[in-house]
Amino acid sequence: MTRLPKTWFVAALLLSASVCAAAEPNAESLQLTLPPVGYATVGAEMNVYFDNLVLADDSQELKFVVTSDLGTTESRRWTATPTEDQIGDHNWQVEVLKGDQSLAKGTMRWHVSPAQVKTPREVSLLLIGDSLTHATLYPNEIAQRLDYSGLSKWTMFGTHRPTNAGPGVAHEGYGGWTWESFLKRYVAKPDLAKRQHSSPFVFLDEKEPKLNISKYLEEACQGKTPDYVVIFLGINDCFRADSQDPVKLDQHIDRVLQNADAFLQAFHQAAPETEFGLCLCTPGNSRDEAFTANYQDKYTRDGWKRIQHRLVQRQLKHFGGDHPLHDQLEIIPLELNLDTIDGYPSNNAVHPNAAGYKQIGASIHAWLMAQLTKAD
Repeated sequence: MTRLPKTWFVAALLLSASVCAAAEPNAESLQLTLPPVGYATVGAEMNVYFDNLVLADDSQELKFVVTSDLGTTESRRWTATPTEDQIGDHNWQVEVLKGDQSLAKGTMRWHVSPAQVKTPREVSLLLIGDSLTHATLYPNEIAQRLDYSGLSKWTMFGTHRPTNAGPGVAHEGYGGWTWESFLKRYVAKPDLAKRQHSSPFVFLDEKEPKLNISKYLEEACQGKTPDYVVIFLGINDCFRADSQDPVKLDQHIDRVLQNADAFLQAFHQAAPETEFGLCLCTPGNSRDEAFTANYQDKYTRDGWKRIQHRLVQRQLKHFGGDHPLHDQLEIIPLELNLDTIDGYPSNNAVHPNAAGYKQIGASIHAWLMAQLTKAD
């Protein structure tokens, strides 16, 4: 199966995440960070919000110059709604300037897929995540888009079906959860009214609870294996990490990535044909007051911005071409296409509004279409 390249790119040097944009930003402080590939589909809007690419006190003071035969550049974003004649790969370069001074350059590639598969087929997927998945808005968005993707049938596996789930929509999304939660959490008598859940992948095995992906597939997926597993975790894993100490932050992320690898390897062992989409961590609300409303002065927008940016850098490096599952794992760059102003309510730090969730769903659907149309 032909796969997209697994290279990764971080423009400028991967310096400590504690380096915050100075009064006079430079290439080192900006830490311009891009994924190797972004995904788009014909007829669906896709964006790159420039503030999500850099560490800057005020990205509005910077100028972002995009060079590509795809899309157009606006003040806060690059945006594209591809057409049929743009199906395929497009080089994309951005240069960051302060006045006339060039501060950083980076390149990536956009892969545009058809809006529909040529050959009708069945596809199954499993969505795993935290409260952003539990909200069920982006799973609903994916489902609505799959309805018009030319598939003969799509199936979402999962034991969690909140009341707002659309027809056929299910997932494993739970508020506050981390990679470790899915690996280890076991509650003998969960009280769902109090949102007490055991990991759906952990079962009591004689004397102690153990991770058992095979049993999950047998009981929750009718003995079938999903074609695709999309995992969107990282916010709860890292939100409380030390944003001021780069060594401690990287050590914290090391543990998160170890848990991620343990879960991915276990799932791969039970379902060796399943392909994984690993979502890059999304940025928070651009408003300081949203963090104040939720956390007073305990956690700040600036602190989370630095943590999230460093986590994205580490995710890109860790899950790149050298990862043991690189042949069956690809990165979904959610952070590019999330508007941190209009995609968030004024009073929530990390949970988008309906428009933001729609953008997340669009990004995941675009990745799915890239996988589904390879055979075409």
